[in-house]
Amino acid sequence: MTSWNKNIYRSLLILSFVGLNAVILWGLGEVWVFWNSGADKASILHTGIEVDDSNQPEIEWAILENQGRPMEKQTLLDIERDYVRSWYVRSVAMASNDSYGLDDYYTDSLRSKLYQVLQLNKANGITLEETTLAHHPVLEFYSTDGTLVVFSDHNVESYHEVWQGGEMLHAMREIKSYQVMMLLEDGFWRVRHLVEDKHPSSPIKEIRDLGSPQIESIKGLNYYPAQTPWNIFGSGFNEEIIKEDFARIRGMGLNTIRIFVPYEAFGKEKVTEDKQSKLMKVFDMAASMDLKVLVTLFDFYGNYDLMDWTATHRHAETLVKLLKGHPALLGWDIKNEPDLDFDSRGKRKVLAWLEEMIYQISKWDRGHPVTIGWSSPQAADLLADKVHFISFHYYDKPNQFQKTYSSLKEKAGNTPILLSEFGISSYSGFWNAFSGSEQEQKAYYTEMTSVLKQQEIPFMFWTLYDFKEVPKEVVGRYPWRRQPQKYFGCVTVEGLEKPSFKVLDQTPVK
Repeated sequence: MTSWNKNIYRSLLILSFVGLNAVILWGLGEVWVFWNSGADKASILHTGIEVDDSNQPEIEWAILENQGRPMEKQTLLDIERDYVRSWYVRSVAMASNDSYGLDDYYTDSLRSKLYQVLQLNKANGITLEETTLAHHPVLEFYSTDGTLVVFSDHNVESYHEVWQGGEMLHAMREIKSYQVMMLLEDGFWRVRHLVEDKHPSSPIKEIRDLGSPQIESIKGLNYYPAQTPWNIFGSGFNEEIIKEDFARIRGMGLNTIRIFVPYEAFGKEKVTEDKQSKLMKVFDMAASMDLKVLVTLFDFYGNYDLMDWTATHRHAETLVKLLKGHPALLGWDIKNEPDLDFDSRGKRKVLAWLEEMIYQISKWDRGHPVTIGWSSPQAADLLADKVHFISFHYYDKPNQFQKTYSSLKEKAGNTPILLSEFGISSYSGFWNAFSGSEQEQKAYYTEMTSVLKQQEIPFMFWTLYDFKEVPKEVVGRYPWRRQPQKYFGCVTVEGLEKPSFKVLDQTPVK
């Protein structure tokens, strides 16, 4: 028995020894694979903050005949990546007055200067929130040994906010140019010098003047298919259904539709090819029916943080450049109902994001107007001097519309105005005390369209169809909000015309 126990102990020891060595060898193997698989060094060597790769400012190199050795394509990509990240890490440090992470992207001499700034800001209770939006570097020198690079970065667009004690003291947008030197250390391209160029940069251009955009003839609606509301570009995308719907819309004498791009579902800063393809098909089908399209670039978005700006810019840039030459395009509606985010995100933050987005879209497309889909007429005069036309939503009583519109028109000055959403639900049930009806909906549209026609106000009503289901992300999960939202259409889910359909039909009477 004793001999048997000894054999068991020996076997266990041998197995433990073999198992331990196997684990060690496996671990070494994984490290070797990790280091040789092109892994992102932000996740291996860098001991600082995790770098958010959604930070994607616009960057365009102008490579001249630089001195030294020729620049390799992959090396240039590495330099660009670490240079852009250096700005990001500095922004995080300035916003928190914490130097954590700076060691990874700056050499000793420059780090010490940044530390001094952080200490001074911290002592005065000041934080700086900032982001760079565009870089235009020009390569000037690349050393023979491949460890030093010098370039100038022209017209660096940036936005800054100075905060103290929870209050914003100052906000500004500026353009500067820099002379930059970077060194290759431990596999990192670190910034050695970053000196502002004293030569004047290009001035910030205001939004271009398109004159008075031709919106006065708009008669349209906000569009979703009956079976896929708020998800037109998802797995249920159906070209035949959309074609039939567009034919129906055109048959009503309408000439314009408004559609919505959900930010996250489209891939955020990396808009998927599948979504781009579906969006283009919708535009092609609209053009075939002689319909114009007002596209809302951001739906289901509500961040607005400075560090998120460049991601939203890449999203918008992709879509604007995709569609700006399309004959069906009417214009750009930046964001659906951004004023609803004032309380949760801060009014100044939302307005700053909107104003910057107007500027960016104006750079990419100089031929189409820009607007903002405000949820109420009370907010619609905000940034009226920046947009090409004002668009607002109205869901109050028809007998108050004339007074409300006149007040907005007085504030708007010469800026044209579009009523881009209005309507009423025909729902009648427990959650509204059985107070609604299809006849009441008809009466509402009769009164509203009479005023719109008399005042020659362009409009887009909400919406063509009733919906069987409404996502909770739209109006929340409470049934007293979701149920009425299902019955705003002038056509039932089954495709039957409701009494309001004939009122909204704009076909000329023969």
